[in-house]
Amino acid sequence: QVKLVESGGGMVQAGGSLRLSCAASGDTFSNYGMGWIRQAPGKERELVAHIDTSGGTTHYADSVKGRFTISRFNMNNTQYLQMNSLKQEDTAVYYCAAVRPTKTWASLASYEYWGQGTQVSVSS
Repeated sequence: QVKLVESGGGMVQAGGSLRLSCAASGDTFSNYGMGWIRQAPGKERELVAHIDTSGGTTHYADSVKGRFTISRFNMNNTQYLQMNSLKQEDTAVYYCAAVRPTKTWASLASYEYWGQGTQVSVSS
């Protein structure tokens, strides 16, 4: 079992930056690929970014490519999402989630453990 706790959300003006953190505990962190998933009001959950177990391979939704960067540090069981050039449409609750490398990372149903979420609000 993996427990995930997000932090770093908040309110920011459009064009600003935020860095989200996700602290993991429990099972071996490096055994899992990690993702950031967001859900805006009235919309379905969207996979924003994924990083593999070693941190060597990353994937991004088209809507955030070039603006967001996912990273992880297995030594301290933490992953991050650096968000730059934020837009109002980035407003959402952001969730950290863990996926076993044998599962399909692109499918939200594959993510086995989820954090409680952190709110990101971008104003004009």
